[in-house]
Amino acid sequence: MDSATGTSSFLLAIGLVLVIEGLLPFISPGGWRETMRRLAEFRDGQIRFIGLGSVVIGLLIVLIAQ
Repeated sequence: MDSATGTSSFLLAIGLVLVIEGLLPFISPGGWRETMRRLAEFRDGQIRFIGLGSVVIGLLIVLIAQ
């Protein structure tokens, strides 16, 4: 993969993340706000576990998509 293709793929991935991340606050701002309020009450270990789970699921999706 050359540099231009890699950059293009990276920008596409970032764009998709932003679209997906923006859907919930766009569709349900109240629900999004409540979810963020609840997440703010989690302990650090719980937040790290959620982050780790997201990373693992994301890597699996990338591996399957290749």
